[in-house]
Amino acid sequence: MREQMLKLDHKRKGVVEDGKGLHLIHLLLITATAVDENNVSVAAENLRELYQSVCLNGDSVQRVVAYFADGLAAKLLTRKSPFYDMIMKEPTPEEEFLAYTDLYRVSPYYQFAHFTANQAIIEAFEKEEENNNRALHVVDFDVSYGFQWPSLIQSLAEKATSGNRISLRITGFGRSLDELQETETRLISFSKAFRNLVFEFQGLLRGSKLTNLRKKKNETVAANLVFHLNTLTSFLKISETLKSVHSLNPSIVILVEQEGSRSPQSFLSRFMESLHYFAAMFDSLDDCLPLEKSGGFRVFERDDERAISLGWQDRCLITASAWHCI
Repeated sequence: MREQMLKLDHKRKGVVEDGKGLHLIHLLLITATAVDENNVSVAAENLRELYQSVCLNGDSVQRVVAYFADGLAAKLLTRKSPFYDMIMKEPTPEEEFLAYTDLYRVSPYYQFAHFTANQAIIEAFEKEEENNNRALHVVDFDVSYGFQWPSLIQSLAEKATSGNRISLRITGFGRSLDELQETETRLISFSKAFRNLVFEFQGLLRGSKLTNLRKKKNETVAANLVFHLNTLTSFLKISETLKSVHSLNPSIVILVEQEGSRSPQSFLSRFMESLHYFAAMFDSLDDCLPLEKSGGFRVFERDDERAISLGWQDRCLITASAWHCI
């Protein structure tokens, strides 16, 4: 049934009517309930109807329902099933890089997160400029091909002169050696255009000990946790990460997170929260295409002006904040 959806994608591409969209969401929730109750026959029948009604190239409702239907189908299947492998197949590094590039180009989320984080890093650097020998060290716990750093490199280079250069070292944690090599190549190539900046990149695989970090005396250290905590699957891993951050004694800690609860939840509660979040995310991405349409986005202060958020209509999607270790 899923193969039929993929084959018919090009024929069904379009926008579903509001009433049909609500029906699809309702049917998806019924299916999730059946999966939670291990009612395989009801879940399979509902999945069949969903796959006949949605496509991955349709509007935001169809796409989000299609992806969530895949998740429910994978939960029903055994890991030995070839259909499980088809649904859960990981993208190649090339596919992931191209998808990330496209998302970065059309979506304001990463630009908002990176601009906000970089601005806080620059302010921390300027605050210590008399004592840090004009040296900045950013420890990025999820470097993700380094998309965040060209704008920081350029901003610092504009502050430097030939007689008073700035040193920027980025230590980036990545998932693979290929990702780290690609990141290093891109960033070093970009930095060569700025002669007033001394740039270094050190790539470390996730899980590497922070004792492997190279540090300069009196340098300003910034710990960058942009979307990283959302990737951690337990409170223990979060606690270990924050302890590692504290051990760096950084001048500033940058935290950007997707909105959502971290408290223990049932499967249905997690499903509902994720569906609500990604429905808003997919809807907002539709509004970004073409790029001229972006009237639904809002930036507002949170937590007594200690954080700012980017939201879509009435839904907060990501929040950025800067902290000092004590």
